Amino acid sequence: MKIIPISCSFDNYCYLIICLSSKKAAVVDPTEAYPVMAAVEENGVQLTTVLCTHHHQDHIGDIGELQQNYVDLDVICYHGDKDRISTANKYVKDGDLVEIGDLQGRVIFTPGHTSSSICYHFQNHLFTGDTLFGAGCGRLFEGTPEQMYNSLVEKIEPLADETKIYFGHEYTVKNLAFAQQVEPGNANIQKRLDLIKRNNGVSTPSTLELEKETNPFLRCSEDEVKAFAERSRGEAVNDLVEVFAELRRQRNTF
Repeated sequence: MKIIPISCSFDNYCYLIICLSSKKAAVVDPTEAYPVMAAVEENGVQLTTVLCTHHHQDHIGDIGELQQNYVDLDVICYHGDKDRISTANKYVKDGDLVEIGDLQGRVIFTPGHTSSSICYHFQNHLFTGDTLFGAGCGRLFEGTPEQMYNSLVEKIEPLADETKIYFGHEYTVKNLAFAQQVEPGNANIQKRLDLIKRNNGVSTPSTLELEKETNPFLRCSEDEVKAFAERSRGEAVNDLVEVFAELRRQRNTF
């Protein structure tokens, strides 16, 4: 299995997933067709599949062009997005399996950013779209704080710590700046910032272990995070979903 991050548009990332035994490949959230086609040609693989995490245009914008260039392309999305992703031709539900050559991945339903957001889990690689970012999470355009909190804590957090996280946008530096305000006593946040600087601003992929250490949206039970939420709200906050909701509200205007 080989994964190639592809920078698209302003701060989007899509990902080419390659099955090394069959030379078949899938692309996750193709914002732009040209860089995807260039990566396919460069690696000498057969593009067979598009994996959509949700219906927003900055993630599905050039699927039509890919379909014009690759015959019989499978375009997979959550069944709830059937009427919102017109280019899709295969539909999945939570727990369904998707195949790329000899590779097999699992669909994880993660509502919050949208009502039909999903992630794709291949071995120890998780493609999160706009659900989980480096040190952050997606805005709640359609879902509720409870839905997003449960998606992060009940669906993603139980995965193995070594799981590599491939997110749909590069917001990590700004997210870490926010995280430092939330949890100034967390030395791991500055360590992560220093690492990104050494990597010339590149932070994908992350790991679930690193997110647990530095991402405030996965640290709502920590005393310092809860204290930040209470200061922001001006009252006691005992429910972890409410802690999460306040963090998201504050990040929206940060």
